[in-house]
Formats: sequence, structure tokens, C-alpha cells
Amino acid sequence: MPSLITMVSHLENKNLTTRAKNVIFLMMIVSTRTKNPYLLESYEPVVAESSFDDLTVVGEIPKEMNGVFCRNGPNPQFSPKGRYHWFDGDAMVHALYLENQKAHYKNRYVETEDFLTEKEQGEAIFSGILDPFDVTNKNPDKNTANTDLVYFNGELLATWWLAGIPYALNLDTLETKGSKQFSGDFPGMCAHPKLDPKTNEMMFIHYDVYNAPYLQYGVIDSSGQVSNLNTIDVPGARIFHDIGITPNYTVLPDMPLTWNAERLKKGKRAADFRKDIAGRLGVLPRYGSNADIKWFETSPCYIFHVINCYEEGEEIVLIACRLEEPIATTRHNKEGKIPRLQFLQLNPFLHEWRMNLTTGVVEERQLDDVATEFPRMNNQKMGIKNRFSYNPRIAEHHSLLFDGVIKYDLESNTSIHFEYDEHNFGGEVVFVSDPGSKDEDGGWLTTFVYDNTNHSSYFIIIDARSMKEVARVLIPLRVPAGFHAWYVDKNE
Repeated sequence: MPSLITMVSHLENKNLTTRAKNVIFLMMIVSTRTKNPYLLESYEPVVAESSFDDLTVVGEIPKEMNGVFCRNGPNPQFSPKGRYHWFDGDAMVHALYLENQKAHYKNRYVETEDFLTEKEQGEAIFSGILDPFDVTNKNPDKNTANTDLVYFNGELLATWWLAGIPYALNLDTLETKGSKQFSGDFPGMCAHPKLDPKTNEMMFIHYDVYNAPYLQYGVIDSSGQVSNLNTIDVPGARIFHDIGITPNYTVLPDMPLTWNAERLKKGKRAADFRKDIAGRLGVLPRYGSNADIKWFETSPCYIFHVINCYEEGEEIVLIACRLEEPIATTRHNKEGKIPRLQFLQLNPFLHEWRMNLTTGVVEERQLDDVATEFPRMNNQKMGIKNRFSYNPRIAEHHSLLFDGVIKYDLESNTSIHFEYDEHNFGGEVVFVSDPGSKDEDGGWLTTFVYDNTNHSSYFIIIDARSMKEVARVLIPLRVPAGFHAWYVDKNE
């Protein structure tokens, strides 16, 4: 069990004696007994909080690349209580610091209020989304802040998929500064707020699957003040995840996925996807209210991640990954070709919606037949028409793994596939701009990659123009698969 040996050896270096018993117990469960794929191999948690300087580089880091790549993801600090879902794990941020063609690495837990409570108790005390909960508790879910990272107004923020107060981190040390309460009325935010690169505003939503109001939309100005907050009328509770923005509008995907209402009354969660209910896309003026929103009905589906939105004449265009059947229809996935996350199945495809603000008509079309998720783009094009999208390619596997990256040219309807080495799997790629280029694809794609052949990890740099590997940085500590990432240039 090389991964277990590696992790336990880190205990000696990190003075974790007060947690050693729990740590070793967790590692034994993960490595020998559990059948949960999201606690094994590329998902196996690490426990040590480590720092490594002057990492080995294969190839050459571009001299223009000076900044910090950070990635968030679930990493339980103790043996999970009850059944474990990948979304449950405590947040751990892994960061690679690039300067003068050298690289340094560190990882730290995000010390949320609930994380610290469990740390003090010395064991897991919160159950996950697969287990029963106390119906008398208004907020029964543990805010792990394990989903995304956003650099806003000089702070790195860790966000949560079920919508809650984000946590601010020190970019240099990754230490948790505390929960981030913006000025004004702030209910919390969903995992994926959107930043306008021109105005430095941040648009966000907050949703609640237990209590009204079920959806709120807000704008935070460049100084950190909530300048606009409105309740949006929706037919009932929904599980929202992402939004899109243009210079004048915000697009809200309202899709019929939520927890089953009858099961919730009994203190149990079960995903409920209503195929008999149309999906809706709401187009709302950036500073508008519920009275100003225009809804466009679409075929029922689910959208985890939006790539971009933009205005074109009278139309608002949305590019995203569309998942037609988010809930697994059979208990077992015999062929193992469609990834499963317990009750979720993950085979989304690149999709386009065009909403005409004058006629009220929406047209939609699938743009590719290869399953992709966690898409990214050049963030300087956020809200305006972009040509390129960079989508991790979903491997034919029973759990969610990415075996490559697809560069989509949305103007020519062509694509280029970059494939990782065999049995290597990457994560969400972040576009890093080349300051000397004016081209939209002038820059590099960056992500952590897990090598399943020897249980090791590296950081890869890919030329976004040619989709050829430029360099890889070898990481002494295995980096588990995670969720979303951000890059902060030194000039920011």
C-alpha cells in the first residue's frame, strides 16, 4: 500500500501526534476496507499539511508565469461518520507558487467553524448528505467551503456548493482568516459567483433547499459592499449551482433538480429530478429585481457549470455543459463507462442556448458528443463573446476522472484534444494569460495531474495555442482529485 505508507510517513514531519490515531484509522479504512471509489486511488485523502520548496521541473516554466495556482477540494480530516459522499469532505487547498521559473508547493485545510468544532472533538460529528439529518435544525448541513476559489478584492475566497458564507484565506500562507461577511445584507453565496473583469463587481446567488426564500440574487461592488440584493420567485426549492453574466444581464439557470420534499420531512435526502417540469433560464438586468426578470422555458436538464454568456443583437447566448439525466436511472453501472457520484450520473455535453429578448423564443443545440465538465475560459472574456473554451474530457470510468482536455473553437466549430499519459488524470484547467500576447488563447493551461501508476502527482503547463505540453512540476506529496481552481497573477 504505497499511498498509505507515504501518508503515514508525513505524520512524522508534521507533528500531528494528537490526531495520529484518527488519521491512521482513516487511512486504513480508505486503503483496505471501503468500497467507496471517492475515498480510493486519486481521491484518497491526504492528512499532512506540507510545504515544499524548489520543486523538480521537467521542461521549463514560462518566465512570464509568476503567480499562484490554487485548487480547492474535499479531504476529510477524520474517518467519515456514516456514508461518505465526495461533496462532504473538509476543504483542503493545494497551491503552487511560481516565481522566476521556480515552483514551491503547500497545502492547508480551510478551517471553517464546523471544521474547528470537529478538530476540537477529535472525530467527525457531522453526517453527510447521504445520511439522515435533524429536521428541527434550520441549517442541517456542514459548510465545508470545499468547492471553488475566487480571488476578489485582494482576498482568496473558498465557497461551498450548498451556498453559505465563504471563507477568506491568506494567499501567501493559505491560513484561514475567517468567514467573509461582506458589507450590507449578505445571505451567503453559491459555489460559483461571477466576476466582471471590467467593473470588478461580483454577481452571486444564494439558494436554500429547506426554507424560503429559495433563491436570492445579489451584486457586490468593487469595494466589497452588497449593492443589490433581491429575492427571486421560483416555484419551489431547487439545487442551483452556477450563473452567467453579460455586461448588462445575469442569467439564472432554474432547473428541476432538488431534494425530494416528502423525504426531507422525514429527515432524509434523496435527489429528485422532475422531467415533467420544464427547465427555465432567467435573464435579469444586473441591477434589476424580481419584477424585471424574463424567463425562457427550455427542455428539462441540469447545468452544473456555465462557460460564458454574452449579448449578440437581441439575443443572450449561454454556453454551458448540459446534463440531460442528472439522476442515475439504475442502481448499478455495469459497463462502468458513465461516471457515478452515488445518485448522480455525469455525462454532460457542450451546449448552446440563444434567448431572444424581443420574441421570447429560446433556441438550443448540442455542440459536441464528447462528455466534458469543469469548463474554463480566458476570464478576461467573461461576459463578452469568447472564441475558446477549455473542457476537461470525462474518462469512461465508474467514477469522475478527466483523461484529457478539449480546446473548443466556438467560431469554427472545431476542437483539439490533449491527452494525459495513460492512467494519468487531471482536474479543472485554469487559463493563465501571456502578458505579451493579445490573442484570446495566448497563454497556458494549468492543473494538477494524478499518476495512478505510482500514486504520485505533478503540475502540468500546456500551451493553450498549440495544446502541447510545456512543462511539468513534480509534487512530493500526492494531490487528491478535487473541484475548482483559481490563478492569481503577481500583479493582482
